[in-house]
Amino acid sequence: MKILSFRRFIKGLAENKGYMLVASALFIVAIALGTLNADGLQRLLMSQLEGLKGVVGTLEDSEHVELSFFTFIFLNNAIKSLLVILLGAFFGLVPLVFLLLNGMVLGFVVGLANEQGQNVMELIFLGLLPHGIIELPAIVIACAYGLKFGGLVLGSLFSLGADKRERLGARWEHGMRQMLNAAIWIVILLFAAAIIESTLTYHLLR
Repeated sequence: MKILSFRRFIKGLAENKGYMLVASALFIVAIALGTLNADGLQRLLMSQLEGLKGVVGTLEDSEHVELSFFTFIFLNNAIKSLLVILLGAFFGLVPLVFLLLNGMVLGFVVGLANEQGQNVMELIFLGLLPHGIIELPAIVIACAYGLKFGGLVLGSLFSLGADKRERLGARWEHGMRQMLNAAIWIVILLFAAAIIESTLTYHLLR
């Protein structure tokens, strides 16, 4: 099926490399902000981390810990990524905020670990890279397509004339096919990342 074509997925990434670069740059900047300004962001982000800590405690008390972690991680990431693409229709604001917030949280965790004298390289190579090498690009790609959706909406608002509307219609059809194909592969990638995070990463960190 063409809708499941991995080749089409890669081709879509290449065609939308501008959105991919913007999303990647925003995520990197957000990580840097979180790392360098851990003290200033502490009040804003600690509440989120405390809530996550409570969820982790509940999952660790479950009968099948790894399965519980996998289910939570996969559903959380997959649902949020799909929503980021869909809600990108609101002029790309939701993926923009999502990128900045998640990047700052990631940078904040690394910065806080460094301030507390923890082994940051161990945290990165054992706690982030095993699953993050798949998960983080998948999330950035989802946000990039969310930004693309916002771009299509903005383009529609400024398209006047029958010829422009015809070209815009073709862009919408092509863009929606790309986003549907990307959404499927993003979910597949997040499925693989969740398996790694709930098994390998979980035991490495413990």
